[in-house]
Amino acid sequence: MSSQPRRNNVLSENAKKLITQLPAIALNIFKNKTAQFADSSRMREEALTLDWNESAARTVIAEIEDMLRRGVTTRPAEEPFWSPEDVDLAEEIAAETNRAGISNIARTAAYLNCYEAYPELHWAFLAHMVSRNAGWNMTDLSGSRMADIIDAEEIRLTYRFLERNNALIFQDAYPQLLLYMKSRERGASHFHLLPYFHVSQFMRPFWERFWIDRGSALLTVGLIINEQNYIEKRVVRHPYFQKYVTGKTKFHLFSLAGLNQVVFPLLEREERGKAGEPTQSGAEAGAAALGGAGANTSAAEGGAEVCDDGGEGAPEAGYPGGSDSAEGAALPGRASARSGAAEAQGAAPGPAAGWEVRRLAGRVVSDFGSLPARIALGKSLYAMLMGYRAVRSGAERFAASVPHSGSRADYWPGLFTANKEEALTAGRQASELLQGETLPAGERLYSPNLLSAWGDTPYEPISREDWLKDHRALDGISAPKRPFLCDISREHRNGILETALLHDALGDS
Repeated sequence: MSSQPRRNNVLSENAKKLITQLPAIALNIFKNKTAQFADSSRMREEALTLDWNESAARTVIAEIEDMLRRGVTTRPAEEPFWSPEDVDLAEEIAAETNRAGISNIARTAAYLNCYEAYPELHWAFLAHMVSRNAGWNMTDLSGSRMADIIDAEEIRLTYRFLERNNALIFQDAYPQLLLYMKSRERGASHFHLLPYFHVSQFMRPFWERFWIDRGSALLTVGLIINEQNYIEKRVVRHPYFQKYVTGKTKFHLFSLAGLNQVVFPLLEREERGKAGEPTQSGAEAGAAALGGAGANTSAAEGGAEVCDDGGEGAPEAGYPGGSDSAEGAALPGRASARSGAAEAQGAAPGPAAGWEVRRLAGRVVSDFGSLPARIALGKSLYAMLMGYRAVRSGAERFAASVPHSGSRADYWPGLFTANKEEALTAGRQASELLQGETLPAGERLYSPNLLSAWGDTPYEPISREDWLKDHRALDGISAPKRPFLCDISREHRNGILETALLHDALGDS
């Protein structure tokens, strides 16, 4: 006998449950949107200068315009002369790139190593945080929210799309970072070796200017423009991925899952009560908002003014991985030593006692298919990450304290678990999420570690042509602007709830 009637009955019952929950969901979403303005204002309380040099930017633009006028990017490149020492250095960098590029986990760690060694490399820290998001997005495809509602082949193809973007950006950018680091070690510029790694001629003026003045903001903008152009034809506009991934209707479901959100977890001090004990979370205190924020008693972090010199990005005093951050509201599923200790095996080590993730900064990706939109997003994320002290300090501490595993339990262990045996059973996700900010142990959403979900993934050969063809490449060379809305904590949790509602409506039980 066909199971279709039973399936229809299940869908009907789940739809009825969903309808009864809609008023509460809508009210909470409205409250959270309103509260986002107040939460963002607290993150913006102390701005840091990004040290944009307009004169240097004009010089770089003039050099690129001259290259385009002479047509050097369109005709076959002349065979360069490299000394044996040059070749040895280039081969060393190529080998390091291959070793560090085997997985999203390894790439993400490599970016952080660059930033910790040379804090003037702001792009390396931005890339580290964005690469964490790529890993979380990849594991979402195998997690309990998406695996039950998306076809297995579509999941596999979407993973390949995300992985190839992540791998290709690393393959192009990491040799550039290493070349700078080796140049610093040797006390002489070696940027004449950029063509060895097939780096676009667009980047050489940026690196040569950076070697002179260490202007972090201009270099970061250049790398953002370069890397987004690098993946434009190779991945985003590639006919294969357009046909099987981005052109599919279900690809847009991933925006519900938060794959269109870039989040920066901020590690901050735990709030403590009169007796010195950690305070109750917003849920335990009776707060019912979906965003999980209890009473917001934010105050900007004090401390010395940060100078925009080469050591600007170094972790500050007061904590092994950074400075004392701004205080903020309790976040649902916050990552702390208390919650992390009870997490099932497979979860990444958490932060030190007395520190927790209570807020998320971030932005929504509105149009991933648009090259100008991706560049604008990258510049906005950079200005947020490095232009607000609360965001920068909190993200630096998180990066230094919580190894990247790919599981969202890295930052929300009260909502996610990397242990499938202790995950929430199918069909109950939305109703459980509506009960409070966190989920009890044994009933959390499944978010696996990346290597257990996908393993290492080799990628196909990469085309080597220079993407720089015309003056459109110059459009994004302008000062990054700090965004007005920074806090995405509530919006991120709303996205989790929306996907859970869809999951339950399509579920079998």
